[in-house]
Amino acid sequence: MKLSTVLVTGGAGFIGSHVCESLVARGARVRVLDDLSMGRRDNVPAGAELMVGDVRDPLAVVRAMSGVEAVFHLAARVSIRTSTTQFLEDASVNVMGTLEILRAAAAAGVRKVLYASSMAVYGEAESVPQDEDHPLHPLSPYGVGKVAAEKYCLVVGRHAGFQSLVLRYFNTFGTRQTLTPYVGVMTIFIHRLLSGSKPVIFGDGEQTRDFVYVGDVAEATVRAMESDVSGTVLNVGTGRGTTVNRLARLLCERIDPSIQPEHAGEQPGETRISVADNRRLESLVGFVPLRTVEDKALEVIESIQRVRRSGA
Repeated sequence: MKLSTVLVTGGAGFIGSHVCESLVARGARVRVLDDLSMGRRDNVPAGAELMVGDVRDPLAVVRAMSGVEAVFHLAARVSIRTSTTQFLEDASVNVMGTLEILRAAAAAGVRKVLYASSMAVYGEAESVPQDEDHPLHPLSPYGVGKVAAEKYCLVVGRHAGFQSLVLRYFNTFGTRQTLTPYVGVMTIFIHRLLSGSKPVIFGDGEQTRDFVYVGDVAEATVRAMESDVSGTVLNVGTGRGTTVNRLARLLCERIDPSIQPEHAGEQPGETRISVADNRRLESLVGFVPLRTVEDKALEVIESIQRVRRSGA
């Protein structure tokens, strides 16, 4: 479908702002709904309209939905670790906020809703790589909420008459990721190294992740919306695994080889191995993420250095 007027929830955030950039470059009219709890005004590209509001606020959602034909629902609380203790807050945003989006989309006559989910829905890998038919056994409340929201999106879309599509993002890295103690291991490691501190690896570091570049995630997301694909789930990852130890060594080499990582206890709710089978994305959308942490590490390091120098 040709995208003319779209809504991006969470569009001032990490992945959402890159999606907005891709949409603006394609000539779409872009509206952003973001509460700025994690996102930043200056992440929203020129030409996009920012509406500050919460996806749980029915009035804010209805106003943001007015006149749009497609919705990219990326707004979420994204933290596996904090969801284990803050499960009510997690579900409030990630489940109930999604239901507000779906209700407003149905009422507004939106043509298609794309929901951003997570590899956290799979839980511990029973087969590697994990395809979209892999059993769903999430290990955290965050993953449970994502499973519920996925199913709501697909079922409500079918009954309400709009197309719906779910993308399961694997470990996304890149520029503009907000630093928190819980999300984005690459961003956390870089900040520590630039401060002269050791990266902290939880557990033995042999946990394996599929690190996918945010520019590729944004491109896959927009192409999936433009496609005729609906009523299904697509993984968005590279199909390649990198251990946390390998990532830490790479970043130490690029920033300060004199610093070596240290280890701490394992964290609850985190999987051992998570690698995407991306063949469905390639088959149905015609796109596969190709850029790697080795390709893009310097770009991310330099971006974080600029942010730190500016004091932003």
